[in-house]
Amino acid sequence: MNLRLQIALASIGVGVLVLALKFAAYWLTGSVALYSDALETTVNIASSLATVFAVWFSSKPADSNHPYGHDKAEYFAAVLVGVMIVLAAISIFAAAWQGYVSNAPVTWSPVGLGVNVLAAAINGGWAWFLIKYGRSHKSPALVADGKHLSSDVITSLGVLVGVILVFVTGWQVLDSLLAACVGIAVLWTGWEVMKESVSGLMDEAASADVLQTIRDLISEHGEGALEAHDLLTRIAGRSTFVEFHLVVPGAMSVEKAHAICDRIEEAIQEDIPGARVTIHVEPEHKAKHSGIVVL
Repeated sequence: MNLRLQIALASIGVGVLVLALKFAAYWLTGSVALYSDALETTVNIASSLATVFAVWFSSKPADSNHPYGHDKAEYFAAVLVGVMIVLAAISIFAAAWQGYVSNAPVTWSPVGLGVNVLAAAINGGWAWFLIKYGRSHKSPALVADGKHLSSDVITSLGVLVGVILVFVTGWQVLDSLLAACVGIAVLWTGWEVMKESVSGLMDEAASADVLQTIRDLISEHGEGALEAHDLLTRIAGRSTFVEFHLVVPGAMSVEKAHAICDRIEEAIQEDIPGARVTIHVEPEHKAKHSGIVVL
């Protein structure tokens, strides 16, 4: 079992622990805002299950039906996580409205609030780890799961402030109003996660910095060639697909042209882990006198 899958499985355990703590906080206080916070955590567990499947499936090697691998499976899971965040926000709005209508009293419980703080701290630490590890290892599903947990931390902190304000001011309506405000923040997080995931599914190009790095590497390691043009890139999970045309002198042998391609490909793969490079070799009359000049 690879490390990414182990981390995804650990997220389920963290989710169950946090869920138990938050329901304990709700049971001790009777706060509708804390109930909404606990309800949102059930979605965390469901999204973690989706992440486990995506990480497992995307790690499968390429086969005859999927010659470019299964990396995009993580984007589907990330979209699903985004949808779940939106559903969580809707459930929070419903609970906030119910609390506003019923105007149920909130019980002062330092233990309950402390339990909620502990749950938020656990979620915050794990979310930071997921986002950092997911970005460094190009795992959209782990990043999305981390962002989902980050939204849960925002929920917990907002709810905590709301419950304290209820006791300080005596205004019961604040419990529901702040829960609704937190729901809006969670809804925005869901939109951001889905937007980034859809970009991956649409074969979004590499960032401007990565493109410049690729151009520099081609120019630096393409000695013997004349130019490179029509550079195209796309991101698919952990893989960065790179494709371009390399113009060489017409009299150059296939062996020498191939050696130049190998040199460029190795340089790109060393600098950009997961890069998959395709180079089209062309004779000099195909030169466009634009694009990348070889040093």
